[in-house]
Amino acid sequence: MSSVSRKTGERLRVIVLGYIVRCPLGGMAWHHLQYVLGLHQLGHDVWFVEDSDDVPWSCYDPTRDVTDAEPAYGLAFAKSAFNRVGLGDRWAYYNAHTSRWLGPAAGRILGECRSADLVLNVSGANPLRPWLMTPPVRVYIDTDPAFTQIRNLTDPARQERTARHTVFFSFGEGIAAGTSSVPDDGVRWQPTRQPVVLDAWTVRPGPPGGRFTTVMQWDSYPSRELGGRRFGMKSASFAEYLDLPRRVGPILELAVGGATAPRRELREHGWHVRPWLPPSRDPWTYQRYIRRSKGEFSVAKHAYVTSRSGWFSERSANYLASGRPVVVQDTGFSDVLPTGTGLLAFTSPDEAVAAIEAATARYEGHCRAARELAMEHFAAGKVLNTLLETAMSSGSRRAERED
Repeated sequence: MSSVSRKTGERLRVIVLGYIVRCPLGGMAWHHLQYVLGLHQLGHDVWFVEDSDDVPWSCYDPTRDVTDAEPAYGLAFAKSAFNRVGLGDRWAYYNAHTSRWLGPAAGRILGECRSADLVLNVSGANPLRPWLMTPPVRVYIDTDPAFTQIRNLTDPARQERTARHTVFFSFGEGIAAGTSSVPDDGVRWQPTRQPVVLDAWTVRPGPPGGRFTTVMQWDSYPSRELGGRRFGMKSASFAEYLDLPRRVGPILELAVGGATAPRRELREHGWHVRPWLPPSRDPWTYQRYIRRSKGEFSVAKHAYVTSRSGWFSERSANYLASGRPVVVQDTGFSDVLPTGTGLLAFTSPDEAVAAIEAATARYEGHCRAARELAMEHFAAGKVLNTLLETAMSSGSRRAERED
């Protein structure tokens, strides 16, 4: 009997593929750690695997501010992060440039991969090597809707890489609902969202006199065009909100990265601007930055907004879990998440002003509502159980069709 047909609730061996060694930053680490830690808390036999990929510029080292093939900084970062969450022996890194496995599970990870029931490729950031093709269920989790689909439509190598998976989920919840205009790449994308391990996020009273903050990249990568449509970055969303501090006061702060960020102009318009790296130095500096914030204010990538993808940020989910109200640009997530208290969506500068004023006027109530919303809609147990049940069920149906 194939492991695909295991009963719901049975302990599974799960391989989570992610992006921690290559991008050793606090928010990125939590994005992936919460999959591993959440599955572990559910009782599954979970392992984290990362691959250097075959490009020589795969690893970022913030101490040198370079991206190259050297993983030393990222390996030390991953070791510290996994040790601190109690999963110190549960990860391995494959360096394709040297054909070597590194990390505490290096000596056994091939066997764990080949005997696994399920692979979760978070953000599709890892290639599926031969040892990852044995598990019968191979899940692609799209966290970058519109751009993922455009890559599949325009890059044959990327399309082939995607096709090696068997089940597909997207943070773009509007795709499955039929309410988005994300380009159709022919893949059956099912909805999912960021799992949050709630007991990892301490809830303390928020600072009423603090600032609404966010951690962001001005331009993460180049904008794309397809079929006469432009799909842009946060920089393309920001222009109409540039004057916001003049309307709500000096309470908005950006920890912003990217060489193209107009830091001087932002400061001239009243934004508090700080380097993005100190809050992102590790998972714990990232948590402290969120706790010291009054809440979050952020725009979204232009592509997410104009396509009404339904995408919701893993960062915003962490603000909610910390009991901090979130004021963010609506990407269509208001179709599936309750807004108005704790989570406030806006589609224009006037709506953004009203949302900030509302969150400030009843601040303690919005803080309580934020945590409650995280518990109801982002709790790792709920999100991951749904994902696993859907993935295993889809895997069973596919196996039956192939038989």
